[in-house]
Amino acid sequence: MKPRLKTHYEERVRARLMEEFGYKNPYQVPRLDKVVINVGLGEAPKNPKLLESVVQELADITGQKPVVTRARKAISNFGIRQGMPIGVMVTLRQDRMYEFLDRLINVAIPRIRDFRGLPTRSFDGRGNYTLGLKEQIIFPEIEYDKVQKIHGMDIVICTTAGRDDEALALLREMGMPFRGETPVVVEAGTAA
Repeated sequence: MKPRLKTHYEERVRARLMEEFGYKNPYQVPRLDKVVINVGLGEAPKNPKLLESVVQELADITGQKPVVTRARKAISNFGIRQGMPIGVMVTLRQDRMYEFLDRLINVAIPRIRDFRGLPTRSFDGRGNYTLGLKEQIIFPEIEYDKVQKIHGMDIVICTTAGRDDEALALLREMGMPFRGETPVVVEAGTAA
C-alpha cells in the first residue's frame, strides 16, 4: 500500500508546483529525497545503557535500525577518544520516509508544547530543511514510563529542489506547519 503523503504528492502537490513555478517537465518538479534523523549523545561513553535505549527508541520511531556514529578523532576537553560511540542516526528513503513525515506532521508536531509553527529560516540554501526537536516523547511510539532520559534530535529533510523557495513551497504543500501560515490538510480520503 502506498503511503498517503506520497499519494498526496503525486495527485496534488506535483501539479500545484508545476503551475506555481512554470515547470514544463514533470522531472523538474522538486520532490523529497531523504530524511536523516540524528541524535547526539555526549554522555554515551559514560552510560552504555543510554546508548542502547536511544537506539531502541529511534528504531521504534522510524521503523528502521539506526546506526551508531563514532568519534572520528579524540577531543580531550570532552573526554572523547577516537572510535567512541557519540550518537545515533537513521536515513529514511522511499515509503518509510513518507510514512515518517506523515506521522511527524500530523501527530508529533501538534504535540509540542507551546507550538507556534516551524521557522522558515532553517533552509540551507540548497533546498534542505533542518528541524530540531527537544524531546523524543512527542512521538506516540515512545512509552513515557520506559524513557531513560529526555533527549532531542535533529531532522534533516533533503529535497531535490535547488533553491530554498522551491523547497519551502514543496514542504508547505506537503502540510508542514510553518509560522504564520495555515497548513495544507492532507485528506484522509487519499489514504490507502
